[in-house]
Amino acid sequence: MRTAYLIIISIIALLSLEACHKIDEFDNNRKGNFDALWTILDEHYCFFKEKDVDWHEVYLKYSAKVSPSMNQNDFFNLCSEMLDELRDGHTNLSTPFASSYYRKWWSDYPQNYDARLIQQYYFNFNYLSLGAVDYGFLTQNIGYMHYSTFEGGLGSGNVDYIMSYFKSASGLIIDVRDNGGGNLTNVDELVNRFIDKRILAGYIIHKTGPGHNDFDEPYAYYIDPIGAGHLTWGNRPVVVLANRSTFSAANNFVSIMKLIPGVAVIGATTGGGSGMPFSSELPNGWGIRFSACPILDANGTCTEFGVEPTEGCAIDMKDTDYLNHHDTILDFAVDYILSRI
Repeated sequence: MRTAYLIIISIIALLSLEACHKIDEFDNNRKGNFDALWTILDEHYCFFKEKDVDWHEVYLKYSAKVSPSMNQNDFFNLCSEMLDELRDGHTNLSTPFASSYYRKWWSDYPQNYDARLIQQYYFNFNYLSLGAVDYGFLTQNIGYMHYSTFEGGLGSGNVDYIMSYFKSASGLIIDVRDNGGGNLTNVDELVNRFIDKRILAGYIIHKTGPGHNDFDEPYAYYIDPIGAGHLTWGNRPVVVLANRSTFSAANNFVSIMKLIPGVAVIGATTGGGSGMPFSSELPNGWGIRFSACPILDANGTCTEFGVEPTEGCAIDMKDTDYLNHHDTILDFAVDYILSRI
């Protein structure tokens, strides 16, 4: 698929970058590992400008706290605190005993989703499951599917089956709340059922050097319709439900679907995470993973901070509704579709 090809090109570009400038060597001690971590991010991380982070100032702040006598837990915690300055859920330091993870991109926001509520009170547990998708009919003849992760692909045959199952539906709700992302090629696998011609999906920007502003021109990537022999949705209404825990590849999915005519995004602004990941290693063997290639939407907008709902469709779950076993966002989506059929 086109997206898979672009991922390969992005990896090649990152590897080529390593070959075009001197690679520093660092000692395997507390100072050497700290400097290696800071330098890897300094040369490859892609969102310093967007995050308004002075990375050199960060170095001065945290390097002064590095001590040769620090135990590994204290050193890990210090490095994790430094990485938290980036406010990025894609930035993770991995060790044999722990992995760092910045949570405030979602923890400071309403959850706006409860799977059990929908499974019990909308379906009476009478729904189907296929891979990462739970699906069924709501009482208003509206199809509903919750896609929990883009980690595993559905496959064309399985998507055909779901499309066939919903062939009589008046509209479709695709719920990607609490979808933390996964493989971008699986985004294509679903988007291509809702388009009848090639669409501009967005842009990828490659780093061209170690400087914070060393970027190439945005490179456009596209998604094609699934083609003959496969089922597509047609012109019936489609709603995508999102919350703050819609992240990474799921964020990308929302950004693409939002710009397709006849599709509305309802709920809360997504969690963002729009950079392609890059991995490296410190002298002590600890791994570091972070965003290195920005992905823009089809309008050329950076979605690192999230994708907003369609105008007039921003809504949170209400406590009173929840206590009465109702999902405010899902009910809003049903009414939205009913008003358009």
